[in-house]
Amino acid sequence: MKKRLLSALVLPMMLAACSTTGITKTPQPVTSNDLANGNWSLVQIDNQDLAQPEAAQAPTLTLAADLAANGHAGCNRYFGQAEVKDGQFRIEKMGMTMMLCPDSEMKVEQTFTQSLSDWNKVSISGDTMTMTNAKHTLTFARDMAAATAK
Repeated sequence: MKKRLLSALVLPMMLAACSTTGITKTPQPVTSNDLANGNWSLVQIDNQDLAQPEAAQAPTLTLAADLAANGHAGCNRYFGQAEVKDGQFRIEKMGMTMMLCPDSEMKVEQTFTQSLSDWNKVSISGDTMTMTNAKHTLTFARDMAAATAK
């Protein structure tokens, strides 16, 4: 009888020990090492798929080992120096070409470049990078073709 009582008391404790501990893992802030040598293509703005004409190129973000940034902004090419601080990202002193494109491409470019110039909370999950600031959320997909071409 004592063995059954002891088993009845110990079994729930053993099962509880096998279950999750209830400790949630806090994601670590993205660092410059996580972003270095990355090639990304914009796929969404504010959780909406990029809707551009077929001939239009999606904006891109390429980061070198020293976080020198460049890419295509939707219409024009851009360049600058990226910074990462406490899981936040921005491109400081962005320069770009000054071509005129259709309004739809210029609107995407304006949102894209303004967002990259502001501080963004950045997170990476697999082949997806998300940058969020007070105004917009940019979602990128890792550009594997650009990574293998180098």
